[in-house]
Amino acid sequence: MKNMIALIAFAFAMGSAFAADQEKKAPSPAQQAQQDKMKACNADAGSKALKGDERKKFMSECLSSKPASATQQDKMKTCNAEAGTKALKGDERKKFMSECLKADKQ
Repeated sequence: MKNMIALIAFAFAMGSAFAADQEKKAPSPAQQAQQDKMKACNADAGSKALKGDERKKFMSECLSSKPASATQQDKMKTCNAEAGTKALKGDERKKFMSECLKADKQ
């Protein structure tokens, strides 16, 4: 009787372990991006030697921030400055600005 109970318990434990292994799968691209962001923020907080509430605040701000990409306003400033150095006016300037802003999106 004891052997039968032990055998059933062993089979149940092995089945649970097998099921847990089958459920593991690769993270989605969004999950991977969040994990990478968490690692980067954690490393930054560690290099700044932040502790306690300061660390919590830093991590919250870091994780909620958008990826470091140029904003539309930054793109406009850059393209506008370049158009100014080329002394473009009128339709030439409009065409240049349009192409410049599209090029930054790609």
